[in-house]
Amino acid sequence: MPLSHLMELQTFRPPSFAGNMMFLVRNQVQQWKNHCRFSVNTMLSGHRFYKHLLSGRKCVSKNTKTSVSCSYSTEQNDTLPSIKQLSHARVIYAVAAALGHNKEAHPESSARVPAIVKALEKMELTPNFRGSDILELQNFNLASVDDIASVHAKAYVSGLEKAMDQASEQGLILIEGSGPTYATSTTFHESLVAAGAGLALVDSVVAASKNQLDPPTAFALIRPPGHHAIPKGPMGFCVFGNVAIAARHAQHVHGLKRVFIIDFDVHHGNGTNDTFLDDPDIFFLSTHQDGSYPGTGKFDEIGIGAGEGATLNLPLPGGSGDTAMRTVFDEVIVPCAQRFKPDIILVSAGYDGHVLDPLASLQFTTGTYYMLASNIKQLAKDLCGGHCVFFLEGGYNLDSLSYSVADSFRAFLGEPSLAAEFDDPAILYEEPSTRVKQAIQRVKHIHSL
Repeated sequence: MPLSHLMELQTFRPPSFAGNMMFLVRNQVQQWKNHCRFSVNTMLSGHRFYKHLLSGRKCVSKNTKTSVSCSYSTEQNDTLPSIKQLSHARVIYAVAAALGHNKEAHPESSARVPAIVKALEKMELTPNFRGSDILELQNFNLASVDDIASVHAKAYVSGLEKAMDQASEQGLILIEGSGPTYATSTTFHESLVAAGAGLALVDSVVAASKNQLDPPTAFALIRPPGHHAIPKGPMGFCVFGNVAIAARHAQHVHGLKRVFIIDFDVHHGNGTNDTFLDDPDIFFLSTHQDGSYPGTGKFDEIGIGAGEGATLNLPLPGGSGDTAMRTVFDEVIVPCAQRFKPDIILVSAGYDGHVLDPLASLQFTTGTYYMLASNIKQLAKDLCGGHCVFFLEGGYNLDSLSYSVADSFRAFLGEPSLAAEFDDPAILYEEPSTRVKQAIQRVKHIHSL
């Protein structure tokens, strides 16, 4: 049976942009983007990755010799890192690069996670350079079908698994009707790996918190991304809702009843939004560019039934940047989190709001992402014993993506930002401060902040 018969088909609408003037400015910025490139794009583009084994794999770039390790098991008795390892770690991360899930010239490509890993090595932010301060979780279980079904319809999960035969025959299939989400023969398996990495990081952070007041902050360097995936199917490059699955896991396995989800991807996390629309125990807060794909995330989408008020959507005008986001954090995110009193904070960390990203029109910088990482870590420490896990979502310029994730690691470590080495203030233009202020005031009024 075709997968399309088992899922709700979506219509893809490309991201919209805010006015003719923004188009002109973006065109000028694009000239700088193409000229001034951090070396990751050059080193990775066009390189072919070796085919990898599906168990205990080690993926090596032919030309760069970049090693992307991702060991995992289908067994259920794997152990977490030792208490000693966890007690010394300040950052813990897991890698699930999904190298087999790739489509030529597609922005959500297999080069994304290797670019980040290479940048972390280049900037000496790995265990090889930092010893016990940074811990890579190299062994973890795949997410189970039951884990996935805690968020997604079983018909969708089984349908996607069956569709792998078709993908194997054809090489690549589209699984979202006319939308942009594709699958290869490895997509189902690698999506279980990605979700499993997130669950293992939640487990590790919770385990560490039992023995220390300041547990490590975790980052799941995973793909495919997840925040657009709706309960009935895939959407917008996303296959399974990694953050949503982790939220249910935190509740069911660890008794962390109240989950606060921050989504700062440039696009609205409609899948996560819809999954918890009527759930009062999961607060979903999304900042995103107004008018961008998928066209959801309006101010008045605040949840339904028992979950009314536990969803906050803040669409920001195109051109919003660092000043806007700092104000949003102080005036919206902090008071929301303080009032909700979470047991854990999960973050859909999309880096496509960067001024260099090709898919939208915000003006975030590497410094913006450092600020968000630092402040969210502190918020988790203040409110929920440091329980905090980041999940990679968007980010399609390999340079700004990898540099910004690396600077997020520095924020977790409490080290100064190196954003000034990458960001160029000369390409920024004046933020629409009046419209930003109006948006913030509107959402504060709706949610009584």
